[in-house]
Amino acid sequence: MPKIGYALSSEEHAPEDLVTYGRSAEEAGFEFTLISDHFHPWLDVQGHSPFVWTVLGALAERTERMVLGTGVTCPTTRIHPAIVAHAAATTAALLPGRFWFGVGSGENLNEHILGDHWPPTSVRRERLAEAVEVIRALWSGRQVEHYGRHYTVENARLYTLPDEPPPIMVAASGPKAAELAGEIGDGLVGLAPSSEVPEKFAASGGEGKPRIAQLHVCWGEDEAEARRLAHEQWSNSGLGGELSQELPTPAHFEQAAETVREDDVAGPLPCGPDVEQYLDSARQYLDAGFDHLYWHQIGPDQEGFIAFAERELLPRLGD
Repeated sequence: MPKIGYALSSEEHAPEDLVTYGRSAEEAGFEFTLISDHFHPWLDVQGHSPFVWTVLGALAERTERMVLGTGVTCPTTRIHPAIVAHAAATTAALLPGRFWFGVGSGENLNEHILGDHWPPTSVRRERLAEAVEVIRALWSGRQVEHYGRHYTVENARLYTLPDEPPPIMVAASGPKAAELAGEIGDGLVGLAPSSEVPEKFAASGGEGKPRIAQLHVCWGEDEAEARRLAHEQWSNSGLGGELSQELPTPAHFEQAAETVREDDVAGPLPCGPDVEQYLDSARQYLDAGFDHLYWHQIGPDQEGFIAFAERELLPRLGD
C-alpha cells in the first residue's frame, strides 16, 4: 500500500496558512508532507515564498504524527551546506523520527541571487554530492575539516543533533541524477510517471528505499474553473526541457509561459471533482515504480481539497 502525502506549496501561500494546512492535512489522514524551499515563486501571481526553516519550526509545534520534509532544498549555492546541515539538524531534533531532508541540485531562479555563477548540470550534480558529504559529516557530531573542490569547512561541529540523523531524499528528473540519488540518497523524489528514473535509482543503490513522487492537481466543484485556475496559477508546469532550471526570475517564467496553453497544464493534471481522475493519475505513478505519492493542490482552496481527500480520495487509495 502506498504512503500518501500532501504538498505544502510555499510559492502560493503565506506562512501562517501553510501551518494551518499542514495541521489540517494531518487531521485528514495524510501520512507525510513535503514543503517546497524557494527564494522566489515561479510566477508573480503565485505571490509567496517564505523561509522554509521558520515554517517547519511552526509545523513541528502544530503537528503530532505526520512526517515533515523539504521538497526539496538546494544545499549548494544560496546557502552553504554547513549552514543547511545546521538548520536540518535542529529541525530533526524538533521532529524526532518524523523529518525527511529532501535535497536537489536547484534552479537558477533561487540560487543566483547572491551573484554566484550558475554552473552546468554536471557541476551541479558534483556540488550536490559534495554537499551531502559535508552534511553527513557534520551530522556525525564530530569536528569537521573539509577541503573539497567546491566547499571548505574548518573547525565546525554541530552540538544540537537529533538522536538519529534524518534520511536524505534526493530529487531526480533524469537518469544521471537518478544514478546519483541511488549512490548518495536514502530515498528518491521524482517528478514524472516514468519508470526510467526509479529503475535507475534502484539499480544504482536505491533498491528497497522510498521512491516519492509529487502529483499536481486542481480540485474544485467546477472542472472548467479548476482547469482555468490551474493554467493561471501553475503555467510554469507547461514549460519543457531545462527551462525550469535555467530561467533566473519570475518575470522570465511569465514571459516563457505566455506560450503555454490551458491544455498544456490542465490536460495532464486531474482537475475538478471526479475522484477517478485522481486515482488514474496515482496508478500511473504506482505503475512507474513510486511507492510514496504526495499531492499538490494548485490554488487557494486547500481546505476544500483536503476535505475531498479525506472524504473520497484517501479511502479509495487505501483500497
